[in-house]
Amino acid sequence: MKITNILNFCLVFVPLPIIGKLLHLSPVFIFTTACLGIIPLAAIMGRATEALAEKAGVGLSGLINATFGNACELILAFVALQAGFVDVVKASLTGSIIGNVLLVLGGSMLAGGWRYKRQKFDRRAATSAATLLALAAISLTVPAVFHYSQFWQFQNMPEILMQEQQKLQGKEIELALAIAAVQLLTYVLSVYFSLQSPSKFKHPHKAIEASSIEHIAKQEKTAKDYAVLWRHIRWPVFVLFVSAIMVAVLSEYLVKTLAAGAEMLHLNKIFIGVILVAIIGNAAEHSTAVLMAWKNNMNLAISIALSSGAQIALFVAPVIVFAGFIIGKPIDLRFNELELLSIIVSVIILAFVATDGECNWLEGVQLLAVYAILGAGFYFCG
Repeated sequence: MKITNILNFCLVFVPLPIIGKLLHLSPVFIFTTACLGIIPLAAIMGRATEALAEKAGVGLSGLINATFGNACELILAFVALQAGFVDVVKASLTGSIIGNVLLVLGGSMLAGGWRYKRQKFDRRAATSAATLLALAAISLTVPAVFHYSQFWQFQNMPEILMQEQQKLQGKEIELALAIAAVQLLTYVLSVYFSLQSPSKFKHPHKAIEASSIEHIAKQEKTAKDYAVLWRHIRWPVFVLFVSAIMVAVLSEYLVKTLAAGAEMLHLNKIFIGVILVAIIGNAAEHSTAVLMAWKNNMNLAISIALSSGAQIALFVAPVIVFAGFIIGKPIDLRFNELELLSIIVSVIILAFVATDGECNWLEGVQLLAVYAILGAGFYFCG
């Protein structure tokens, strides 16, 4: 079955959470159908974003892709943040990073390597994306080190610790805002650099991912009227607007049933954030990366995986930090030990398998094995 057919089939899940709420069905049903309904909407938003970028031209395409490319993830995170699920929001950031590096890249290498035994790719583009991910790992590690360094100073003085705790929380929020500003500036400069570089060295983050979805759509569509419709700017704007509203609605249902659904499914909230929410927001582009590797286009598959991971860390994370501060629900960037370990391990193993210019199916299995091990750790941690 073609990937677009699968995504189109998943559209039947979009109204089910609303129906389930009206009929007072189980929170598990509402939670599950909301998750499945967001997946095709995310794919449609990616297609509409790319159509807008095409109309805007080279100068504004990077800005449009940066603004709307991760709209689904941003909406999910914002709704969860408003509901007070700060740990789930931070866990989803972790899950998106390690999911792109380990799950998507591993699945792509396994699929492509199984069919072609050994595949080659541009090591310079992979190294550039890996460097951005290393920067992300550093920026997400510093807040935790800062917290524990301050905490250990007063660990034998509980009276002073109680007095300093509120002041420490304020410092951590300020540190998060400072790091978010650096991350966002770095991301903007990386997009600018990719637009100024020769075309063969470009990997403009979400633009590549959306282009891959468009490439598949062009191969699989059969109705000429549908293709013509996307050429008019009013149609992608309308589609993007409606899809964003529907994602926001389903996110509300997902978040409202998250606690009850997690309890009934015997899942902790960290696991839901790291694994489920992260996969839901990126499922469409994840499948695209694997399909590109299966078609022996490993350069595009790696660009999708690594550029998406870098964009989550350097664009989505700081936007969420600033949004939380504005709405009065400040969020720090202090992740727990297992989350930090996951990000650091992902970046380290990436240096071994993705920067030598070639890959095979066994390397894909190794990446998936690391993801499974980390997933088991998150499943039992809470």
